[in-house]
Amino acid sequence: MKNIIFFDIDGTLITEDYRMLVPESTAKAIELTRKKGNLTFINTGRTEFNVIKKVRDLGFDGYLCGCGTYIEFGGEGLLYHTQEKDMCLKIAEICQKSGVSPVYERRDGYFFDDDAAPNDGIEYFKKIFAGSDIRVDQRVTDEDFSFDKFVFWTNPGSDTEFIFNSIRPYFQIIDRGGGFYENVPIGYSKATAIDMMLKKLDIPLENAYAIGDSTNDLPMLEAVPNSIAMGGSESIYPYVSYITTGIENDGIYNALDHFGLI
Repeated sequence: MKNIIFFDIDGTLITEDYRMLVPESTAKAIELTRKKGNLTFINTGRTEFNVIKKVRDLGFDGYLCGCGTYIEFGGEGLLYHTQEKDMCLKIAEICQKSGVSPVYERRDGYFFDDDAAPNDGIEYFKKIFAGSDIRVDQRVTDEDFSFDKFVFWTNPGSDTEFIFNSIRPYFQIIDRGGGFYENVPIGYSKATAIDMMLKKLDIPLENAYAIGDSTNDLPMLEAVPNSIAMGGSESIYPYVSYITTGIENDGIYNALDHFGLI
């Protein structure tokens, strides 16, 4: 029976800094597990367009993107959920009123709000992705503005009670720490994406593995019996069955080796 392994990207497959480094041992581990016949999937909060080439080149059977809002297997799109235009405009207005700094994420790009409060986190975000040749010029005022999910940073004076109460009926709010929040449509998550793939491929749950490093990985880590935390991600240690070494200390290789997947 084949095993299936779900990988987060940031902090798991690539370093979560300007280098976006893929360790050589990570590439080797994925190559070896695929040679054994195991299936490998990306399971990320990033939307589809932002799964960069250096990640795709590692070799994956499918992509679960945008926290379960987009699912692709064998080059075929199986699911795509996005927001209606009215909802997008409503959320943008709520973000403006609350004084947070948002980024709106769609399958094919990012949208920014020039009227939002300035924030160091969002400026760093723009710099990193502009350096990766990802467009950062799309705005909420564009005619085609819409999104699948969104994130925001809070600022001094942000009305967090207002924004949380306003969006909670429609979005699951994931606290990423440091005043940074990821917001995913109710009914979609990294876990729902895993469930869909296991049913489609008829793979038993006991043959499923997930590897992540942050709180937005908790749905997928709690969805499988073989859950792995990257070294250094202490916030999720209580929720996993195995803790591997850090990303630059052969973390992926050591995790797959521990479970006999390579």
